[in-house]
Amino acid sequence: MTADTSARYREFKMPDVGEGLTEAEILKWYVQPGDTVVDGQVVCEVETAKAAVELPIPYDGVVHALRFDEGTTVDVGASIITVDVAPGTPSEAPAAAAAPAPPTEPEAEAAEPKGRQPVLVGYGVSEASTKRRPRRGAAAVPEQGAATAAIQAEMNGVPAPAALSRPLAKPPVRKLAKDLGVDLATITPTGPDGIITREDVHAATAPAPSPQAAPVAPVAESAPAPVAATPAVASRETRIPVKGVRKATAAAMVGSAFTAPHVTEFVTVDVTRTMRLVEELKSDKDMAGVRVNPLLLVAKALLVAIKRHPDVNAAWDEAAQEIVLKHYVNLGIAAATPRGLLVPNIKDAHDKTLPQLAESLGELVSTAREGKTTPAAMQGGTVTITNVGVFGVDTGTPILNPGESAILAVGAIKLQPWVHKGKVKPRQVTTLALSFDHRLVDGELGSKVLADIAAILEQPKRLITWG
Repeated sequence: MTADTSARYREFKMPDVGEGLTEAEILKWYVQPGDTVVDGQVVCEVETAKAAVELPIPYDGVVHALRFDEGTTVDVGASIITVDVAPGTPSEAPAAAAAPAPPTEPEAEAAEPKGRQPVLVGYGVSEASTKRRPRRGAAAVPEQGAATAAIQAEMNGVPAPAALSRPLAKPPVRKLAKDLGVDLATITPTGPDGIITREDVHAATAPAPSPQAAPVAPVAESAPAPVAATPAVASRETRIPVKGVRKATAAAMVGSAFTAPHVTEFVTVDVTRTMRLVEELKSDKDMAGVRVNPLLLVAKALLVAIKRHPDVNAAWDEAAQEIVLKHYVNLGIAAATPRGLLVPNIKDAHDKTLPQLAESLGELVSTAREGKTTPAAMQGGTVTITNVGVFGVDTGTPILNPGESAILAVGAIKLQPWVHKGKVKPRQVTTLALSFDHRLVDGELGSKVLADIAAILEQPKRLITWG
């Protein structure tokens, strides 16, 4: 690229939108080649191992080329879009458009001067650019099929040509093969010049169809058509590459389950009074404009219990062999989204009033459902709540969010027969489960925290007397 074109074309590279992330998948392009863009305009949405993030372009100009298709996983630092920041200025094509290989002597003699051919994406491709440049070491292979060259080399007792030592495939296709566990050397390419395509990789993962039995005798023309064979196994299964949020969640949960010694305790509690308070708060003018639900009071009860037993709000520092007591509470809320499980947290939840806590909860949940949760929103959590009750589940044994000391699972709230004031009555009842890291929290401390949460939900006036 000349100095002129270097100043004209700007490459926007995949940024590290989290902390130490190495790749991101392009979910959607909002622009196409030829579109005008301005500094700060969102041009695409990408999904990292932590969240979906919209990327703004830092240049003014015209989109020259999109380097990757939607659905492609791209390494951090790779150029994903080229912008012409001086449109209308005549100059050479940017270096990103590969120059054609120099012709061999016979080709040079036969070539006719055709003038400069456009090779920019969106402006057509020159005839020469469709032919792959020969690999180093391939010049000794005459114009013949790769298989023939390999056979002749073997017969002559010499190694196969170097061009046959490594399968030809573009980086996104290599990444796909790696994700699916496919060895490119075992794939028969169908692309031009022996290039392996995405379809080739997917085809390699499909099991071979069951062979059909040969007919015993010729079938007469008037006979009905034979019954179709049993569908191939491939049509009965779907393989989904594990990537993005789901991949990160799986790795984190495995690490948590086999690193922190989990203990889970349960308690079933009458929350009838809490449910009445929820209805009263919905009509309170101080709570106007915010969502009030049982999760709000569960969160407040957990915060009060932590205030009464601050040692539960801690982390284990393996490198330093220290327990780190947290004097703040970043309250995580596990949220199920189309992209997988996210656990954003409310920063400094311990300092918030009930209306502020309700507002933060509403924003957190809506942002997660829209897929707009940022990586920063999921970092630094200290304790978490997971509301399995919304799925009609009574309880569970939740796994700790990595780096946290405790997680509270809230089951479904149902009318059940309950002994109340000496009589069996229908009451609103739920089951709570508290999992905690036994390196940090012993049985006594964990039991006291869970008992306090239950006591507050049974008698919510304790939010005032204990809070």
